[in-house]
Formats: sequence, structure tokens, C-alpha cells
Amino acid sequence: MLQRYKDREGDCNVPDRYKENKIALGAWLQTQRQDRKNGILDPIYEKRLEEIGVVWDVYTEAWNDKFRMLQRYKDREGDCNVPDRYKENKIALGAWLQTQRQDRKNGILDPIYEKRLEEIGVVWDVYTEAWNDKFRMLQRYKD
Repeated sequence: MLQRYKDREGDCNVPDRYKENKIALGAWLQTQRQDRKNGILDPIYEKRLEEIGVVWDVYTEAWNDKFRMLQRYKDREGDCNVPDRYKENKIALGAWLQTQRQDRKNGILDPIYEKRLEEIGVVWDVYTEAWNDKFRMLQRYKD
């Protein structure tokens, strides 16, 4: 059933509450993930699930997907200054980046994520950066 879902949807990211033919496929997959995390999933089952593309850490995979999207944005636009309401392929990239900034400000952004974002040029305080840019422009004008 999971293979049919993947063939139809293109991935194995089954929503938790998803049912197919009255069978709770999403809940079943969550149980497999939890069993693996707890070290009780049969290695044969784990291998079979991996072979069809099951992602074990959904949060990390989603974060990495958005990070790659941000990298493409930077390659195209020249910076990481994504407008707050910007969407790409129906994904709210601007809101995601704003959440990363807020998480950093609140001290809850994973340091690994923070480093990766800094390495591609994310500005944490966009308002201060904009002020400094305008000030530098004024200085150049004055000179």
C-alpha cells in the first residue's frame, strides 16, 4: 500500500491521519518511524522501507528541503533577503526564513542550522542591515 502511495504521490511522506481504503497508512508509517527510533523495528523492515524512500526524520528532511530552496533563491536573486510573504512552488519560503530568524533570536535555533544559514549569507537582523546599507549609500554620495 505504501508503494502505491509513493507511485501516486512521488514520495513516502504520508500525512499522519491519512487513510487509504479505510486503512490508517499514515499512523502505520508513524509507528514504523517510532519503532525505528526506539530500536525495535526489524532490520529487514527498515531496509525495505528505506529501499522505497521512507524518510525517518521528517523534520530534518523538511528543513533541508527549504534550505535547498533558499540556496536556489540566493543563486537566482544574489542574496537571501526573501520577502516575508514570498512563496516558491506554493511553499512559504519567506515565512520559513522569518521563523529561523525568530528561533535564533529566541535561542532555540539548532546551532548547526544557524551555521549553515550564515554560511550562505542569511542576515539575521534585516532592519539593521537595511539601515547600514542606506547609510553606506549616503556616505558614498557624500564622498
